[in-house]
Amino acid sequence: MSANLDDHLVTLLSRWLARHVSDDELQREVEAADLDQLEPGQAEAVRELRDGFGNGRGDLEMIARETLEALALGG
Repeated sequence: MSANLDDHLVTLLSRWLARHVSDDELQREVEAADLDQLEPGQAEAVRELRDGFGNGRGDLEMIARETLEALALGG
């Protein structure tokens, strides 16, 4: 697991939820993330977030919050 990637994604998601990062920037960064650097539960959460792009903002926010939790808790 890479603490650097965890930290980067946590910061990115937090900034996106606060509307300091655009949807496009979030999607680019999440799609570029090397999931092999994450623990299995974290990687699955990021995959779900990737699949959530194209949904409405409300749905994506819910998925982003769940992803943020998985990244913070590890697993």
